[in-house]
This record gives sequence, structure tokens and C-alpha cells, in this order.
Amino acid sequence: MAGRMSAAARLRALLVVQVLSRVGNVVTTVAVPFLVLARGGSATDVGIAAFVATVPIVLGGPFGGVLVERIGFVRSSVTSDVVSGATLLAIPVLAWTVGLPTWVLLALVFAGGLFDAPGESARRVLLPGLAEAAGIPIERAVGHFEASARLSVLLGAPLGGLLVAAVGPLPALACTAGAFGVAAVVAGTTLRGVGVTSTRADEAGTAPSGYWRDIVEGFRFCVRDPLFRLVVSLVLVTNLLDAARSTLVPLYAAERLGGAQSLGFVTGAFGGAAFLGSVLFGYVAHRLPRRIPFVVCFVVTGGPSLVVPALGLGLPWVLAASVVSGFAAGALNPILGAVELERIPEHMRARVFGLLGAGAWAGIPVGGLLAGVAADGVGIAPTFAVVAACYTVVTLAPLAGGSWRLMERRSGGAPPSGPERSVPDAAA
Repeated sequence: MAGRMSAAARLRALLVVQVLSRVGNVVTTVAVPFLVLARGGSATDVGIAAFVATVPIVLGGPFGGVLVERIGFVRSSVTSDVVSGATLLAIPVLAWTVGLPTWVLLALVFAGGLFDAPGESARRVLLPGLAEAAGIPIERAVGHFEASARLSVLLGAPLGGLLVAAVGPLPALACTAGAFGVAAVVAGTTLRGVGVTSTRADEAGTAPSGYWRDIVEGFRFCVRDPLFRLVVSLVLVTNLLDAARSTLVPLYAAERLGGAQSLGFVTGAFGGAAFLGSVLFGYVAHRLPRRIPFVVCFVVTGGPSLVVPALGLGLPWVLAASVVSGFAAGALNPILGAVELERIPEHMRARVFGLLGAGAWAGIPVGGLLAGVAADGVGIAPTFAVVAACYTVVTLAPLAGGSWRLMERRSGGAPPSGPERSVPDAAA
């Protein structure tokens, strides 16, 4: 079947796999907390489960990226979804049969999450080859890939809520395991033979090195690249601030907007606008410079959605701000994704994607905690104001120039594939 498909059809299949896998993850994040509560757990227990579900994303990216490069990208995507589906299915099966101790539940949640990041890294590595074969600009392909992630949230969050309400958390998890299974089947049947066929030895002209040496090599690449040092620092801080916003918005909804229903409207407005922004920006990104649109969209992503609640305004204003900020947010990942694909040597992409993702996620647990403490101490609106000010200052950083100018397209085409490619420092 795969051999008869066009490159464009395979690209669409890749996006379908990404949506199915991501929907499974989103539904899981909705169902697991309700399962913990249904078993008599407290809010602290829910927090522990959330922590256990987040940590493997940070660990699985850098440590799984090297394995992805060794076993193959399509095979890694399939394996990731099979493992995620199997661990998820094991939760209701054990609960309905021999019993499900809390430590077993947490272990299964951890194991399933550990393979999510490597699977997504594998699919991301497959993207540029399929886009080139289909004659699609890389910015547009990345925009569609990021839009698929946004779409997964739009589909997965309400689907998870409906499943939990209709059949309960355990049957909901059993159904969700099926989404991972379908993703594995689609990838295995439509993407077989697609991808980066060169191994590390092929690219570098040497025998493959050891596992830990490859991880160190990827880490060294991230540290030595002058642009990626800046990108990771920026995204780490903004993700910390976004996590703070994610903690503050439910509190503001409960205090000023009328409760959970308003929170759903606000979240849906942001997510829908971000999905639309990713799709539309993908069609024009290859015609635009990168750094200035990146700064403008980043500032708008934080500004309105933070300033409006800082001013204590009502639901119509919050919804309008969420639409504006969400639409701008849709352009950010397509820009960064295209830059990453251009600058990272092909044979190192999986491990470097994992390392960059881990660095970007590192501040998220801290942001939510700090926001909760600040809201109790000085109030919700003042905390929003502080977060808005910090967000604006930080996201203006690329205007300083220097190595940020390396975001722009290379005139000479793709980057060299060797592990020691040098990156010239940009002029100040």
C-alpha cells in the first residue's frame, strides 16, 4: 500500500498519525485525574499523577532520541504508539481483574509517557523529506504539523470529557488505547519505507558511536549553536510564564467569569484561533522574514491574554483577547520548527529535538507553583500584571540582533550533515 502512495498522500498520513497519537495523549490527561479522584484520591494525589505524567516527557526526549536514530523513524513512531496504547489498556484491564494499586497506576502512566516524546520526534524528522518530495515549502509543512497538534487539543479535550462523563474514566482509557492502536496501524501501513535512510555512520563516514556518546554529541551541538542557546533560554522562560498563566486562568474564571463553563470557552477560543493561525501562517511563512514576525507574534501571544485579566475585565474581553493571542501563537512553532530543521544535521535531528524539548519543558512545573503562591500572596490580577510585564520584556529579546539573526533562511540551502559543522557568530 505504501509503495503506491504519493508523497503528498504520505504527508497527509503522517499528519493523521500525529493527530491520533496526540488525541490519545490529551484524552489521557483528562481521564487520569478523574480516575484518581474516583479511587478516592485527593487534589495532592492528582498533582502527583500530573507530575508523574510530565517527567517522562522531559526524560524521554533526550534519552529516547538516540534510540530513535538507531531503530528507525517509522518503526519508532509505531513502537511509541503501541507502547502507549498497551500501557493505557493495562490500566482498566488490571483494575477490572487483579486490582490496580496506586503505584502500579503511576508506573503505567510514567511508562506510557516515556515513549511519547521519542515518537513525536520521529514523526518530526520524517516531515522535511516528505514535504520536499511533495513540493511543499518546509514552513508550510511545519505549520500543518503544528496545526495538527493544536487540532488534537481541540478534539481531545472535549472528547475526553464526554467519554469520562458517559462511560467513566476506566472505559475512557480503554477507548483511548484504540486511538494509539489506529495510529500505529496507519503509520506502519502508509509510511513504511519513508524517512531518513542514512545512518550516523553513513552521514559521518565513521562507525556508529556509543549511546551515551551520541547523547553528549547532541548536547554539545545544542550548547555550541549560538542560536539554539538563545532559543532554549527564551522558550524555557516563556513556557514557565505560560504555565503560570495556565494556573491563573482557572482561578480568574472561578473568581470573575462564572466558573468552569467560561473557562472552557476561553480555552477553546485560544485553541481554535491557534489552530487557524498555524494553518494560515503556513501558507505565507515562506514569503516572509522570520525574526520580526516571530517577535511580533510572541509579544501578541502573551500581551492581550495577560493584560485583560490584569485589568479585571469581563468574559467578552477575555474571549477577544484569547482569540487574538491564540491566532498569534499559531505562528510561533512553525517558525521555530523550520529553523530547527534547517540548522540541525539530519542524522542528529531526533536526539536534538528531544534535548531542545526537554529544555523548553524544564520550567513548566515551576511556573504553575510560583503562580499559585503569588496569587495567594498578592492576588490574581496583580500576578497577571507581573507575568504580562515579564512576558513582554523577554519576548522582545530577538530584536537585540546578534545571533538571533541566524533565524533567517540560509541562502546556501540545507546545513552540512557532519556533527562538527561550525556556525558563524552573527554580527552584533
